[in-house]
Amino acid sequence: MTDPRFIHLRLHTEYSVTDSVVRVDDAITRAVQDRMPALAVTDLSNMFGMVKFYKAARNAGVKPILGVDAWITNETDREKPSRLVLLAQSRAGYLNLCQLLSDAWLTNQSRGRAEIRQEWLRERSAGLIALSGAMQGDVGAAILGGNDAAAVKLARTWAEIFPDRFYIELQRAGAPGTEDYIAGALEIASDLALPVVATHPVQFLDADEFMAHEARVCIAQGHVLADQRRPRNFQPGSFLVTQAQMAERFADLPEALANTVEIARRCNVVLELGKPKLPQFPTPEGVTLDDHLVNEAKLGLEQRLEELYPDPAKRDEERPRYLERLLFETATIIKMGFPGYFLIVADFINWAKNNGVPVGPGRGSGAGSLVAYSLRITDLDPLAYALLFERFLNPERVSMPDFDVDFCQDNRWRVIEYVRQHYGEDAVSQIATFGTMSSKAVIRDVGRVFGLPYSMCDRISKLIPIVQNKPVSLAEALEQEPALKELMADERDGESVRELFDLAARLEDLTRNVGMHAGGVLIAPGKITDF
Repeated sequence: MTDPRFIHLRLHTEYSVTDSVVRVDDAITRAVQDRMPALAVTDLSNMFGMVKFYKAARNAGVKPILGVDAWITNETDREKPSRLVLLAQSRAGYLNLCQLLSDAWLTNQSRGRAEIRQEWLRERSAGLIALSGAMQGDVGAAILGGNDAAAVKLARTWAEIFPDRFYIELQRAGAPGTEDYIAGALEIASDLALPVVATHPVQFLDADEFMAHEARVCIAQGHVLADQRRPRNFQPGSFLVTQAQMAERFADLPEALANTVEIARRCNVVLELGKPKLPQFPTPEGVTLDDHLVNEAKLGLEQRLEELYPDPAKRDEERPRYLERLLFETATIIKMGFPGYFLIVADFINWAKNNGVPVGPGRGSGAGSLVAYSLRITDLDPLAYALLFERFLNPERVSMPDFDVDFCQDNRWRVIEYVRQHYGEDAVSQIATFGTMSSKAVIRDVGRVFGLPYSMCDRISKLIPIVQNKPVSLAEALEQEPALKELMADERDGESVRELFDLAARLEDLTRNVGMHAGGVLIAPGKITDF
């Protein structure tokens, strides 16, 4: 591979939620096609797509650079925050970034923006490289406002917070005032001996996707495309340009291009994925976790046998086969490293049962575990129904065990609150879910921002077939439903329907919003931001 001339360090994906139509896999494919050895994803104020990007990039032979396009609080005017790109240089930097984003979302939101305060960065800048935010950064705003003294002061402050890790960011994406900004930025960089770096704000892949991108922004903001008063914060040039295109744009500033490659070399984060990290279950003094599981399972089994076989003679007769199965299961659980998982699940399920929260008897493969029955995780005797433990946990197919637990939906929050208090608020989190633009929904959404009649969009949406409780894709709908083709061929509305379908297809299945899983809870063996 020839030496790279430029590497993208500023790219938003669909996980920015409000301002990008870039799918992670598509971005990586483009990087490979352009022989770009590394790529950064810097979604707006979050890292939702980070694991997906990291895995896909490594599989494609592209070095993943993990970062975020961060909102920075303007302490003198909360209505005018600035931006700063933060790139993880090391694992320490990645962990700092996780903590900074968590603090922003939990303690410093303003008008829906999760903002990072500058004083937090003074404490947590280790392992992070900062790019000034170009014209959206506070340095850029001061330059464009004609306040050169303030711009110098701000740049000097950031350089102190990020010693040898702060770059003045330059862009030529077609925004008004670009060359005035670049002239001022170069002067400051020269005066303060700061390096410059060329970036390009990527919000969509191809130039012809600008309209789809604007539609997505309007869907998120509740605007109509034709509204002359709606904010227009994005440029038609914010597509994924090639190395050659960037080299042409910055032919006069080769060092700005070279620094993208240098930054990519400096960013080296390796994540440990796929290895369970279980919280420590408290055990009696001098008793190991493995022994505690065996002891609790034996005690629980004895109680279950008393319930199943009230006659002592019959109980003594049945006990050996139950005990044999129990010892086999505990040995497997210990061998696979999951005794803590069983004890933790048993703990909050039994808390629920003892505190008036209705709990289901257990379902799925977990009902095949005698240990689960003994610990009262489930209420089905697996031996009575010849249920197999191997379907739930098998050493030949190592994966996390997964109990399907049903709590009363009105009291589920009490169990979650118990877990939060028991293991620590900073170690417990509910799980985010991502709503997507399904074929039916995206027709309605795009139709609304197009200003098309609701009745038309509703009629089209209802024509999309549903298979197995899920609407088929727009492409499949066109094949399966002749009425849709008839609408497209209609003399009066056909053109509008074709435009609607074309734009909707570009947005179909993109992430639309972020929600919270009703019962999915994550418990870490310490501060969740450390994992």
